[in-house]
Formats: sequence, structure tokens, C-alpha cells
Amino acid sequence: MKRHSLVLQLSGAFLALVLLSALLAPLISPFDPLAQNIMARMRGPELAHWLGTDQFGRDILSRVLYGLRASLIVSSAAVALALLLGGTLGVMAAYYRGLTDRIVMRVMDVLFAFPVMLLAIGIIAMLGPGAMPTAIAIAVVYTPIFARLIRGPAMVIAESDYVLSARAVGAGDMRIITRHILPNLSSVILVQTSLMLSAAILVEASLSFLGLGTQPPEPSLGTMLSEGRNFLLLSPWSAVFSGLAILIAAFALNLFGDVLRDTLDPRLRGNR
Repeated sequence: MKRHSLVLQLSGAFLALVLLSALLAPLISPFDPLAQNIMARMRGPELAHWLGTDQFGRDILSRVLYGLRASLIVSSAAVALALLLGGTLGVMAAYYRGLTDRIVMRVMDVLFAFPVMLLAIGIIAMLGPGAMPTAIAIAVVYTPIFARLIRGPAMVIAESDYVLSARAVGAGDMRIITRHILPNLSSVILVQTSLMLSAAILVEASLSFLGLGTQPPEPSLGTMLSEGRNFLLLSPWSAVFSGLAILIAAFALNLFGDVLRDTLDPRLRGNR
């Protein structure tokens, strides 16, 4: 258990380092991410520019920090909205059962029928490219995942003795849901949220790579990767370091989610 707790602390510290690097980008970035210096374009890592410069002479380190910040903001907003919508629908379906359950789950099945990227691109095609439409598109894509994930354990909790006792003494539906069902779903919600954040970062980067996410000149990891691929033979630094930033962010969130799931799951905790 001590060893497992140490792994959780180390993964949490790694994730905190990534998050702080993104949130403190305005304070720690050495240059303005939009400032151009044509005389210093496409340089490799050096003392002045630790990660080099891109085709417009912009500092890659500054753009990576700001791009990571933008990706985390969009992904966090998308996952929060998906959790709110999907969690509400999942709890309602589990608590009220019957017709409500059938209608909600069939709508979720319709959304599940579409591939993730295809559905996200279709939504952005209707709303237009940008950071906010990207967040909405990712939220719609992940809403059915949260709905299905929360519905299962919520159905078990809704039939537990303490919920039946609360109904017997006349407690209202909202009180039962907020006081008895949701607190017992906190571990499931916490683990799934961290895992979905890592997936949302990859989707956001993919949409930005296609030109549908955060629009230039605002820095975005996916956009940097797309622009840098045209100069791989001359100066690969923009593509390499933006790709590494995406990898590190997704890995940190995924690692923390996996360790947190193993820690909170009593079956896995017992095996360890």
C-alpha cells in the first residue's frame, strides 16, 4: 500500500508540474508567443531560444507553453460540460428507470454510432472553427460515455438499502440524488474525468491539426504540429517539441487516472 501511495504521489506531482507549466505560461515563457523575428527564423535549440524558433522566428518554447495552456483549457471545458450533461442523463436514467431510461440510452446509442472524429468535425462544420466550438464538439462526443459509465453504478446505488430507507421516510428525489447517490459516485467520476481529459487533449490536437480548432496566430499544439510538418527537413523543432508536449500532457493525465483507479478500486487495492 505504501508503494502504491508513493506511485500515486509521484504521478500527481508529475501532473501538477505539467498543469503549472501551462497555467503559469504568461509568467515563465521567455518571449511573446506571437512576436516574430525574421532574422532568427528556423533556428535550432540555442541559449537564447531553448527549443529553437519556427518559420516566422517565433520562440517555440513560449508557443509550446501557451499552446499547452490553450489545449488544457479547451479540454477541461469540454470534459466538464460532458460530465455535467452525461452525468445528469446517466443518473436520471438510473434513478427513474422505465421510459426515461430507454429514451436516454437510445439517444446515447445514436451518438455512439458515429466515429468520434467524424461527429466532432460535423459539429464544428455547423458551428464554425474555433476554441469554443471545439470544446462543444468534444463535449457532445464524450457525453454518452459519461452517461453510460455513471448509469451502471448509479442503478446499483439506487436499489441500496439506505436509498430505499430515504424513500420510505419521504425524502425527495433531488435530495436522494444529491445526498446519497452522487457522493457514492465520486470515485468513478474522478477517475473517468482524468482519463477523459487525456483523450480530449488528443482530440483537440487532432482538430487543431486539421485547422478546425484554435485558429492562428493563437498558439495551439495541433496547429504547431501541422505547420511544422512542412519544414521537417529544414527545421523539425516546431513539430517535434509540439508533439512531445501533446505526448507528455496526455501521458501525465492517463498515468494519474490509471494509478488513481487502482488506488480507489477496492478489488485492485486488495490484489496489490
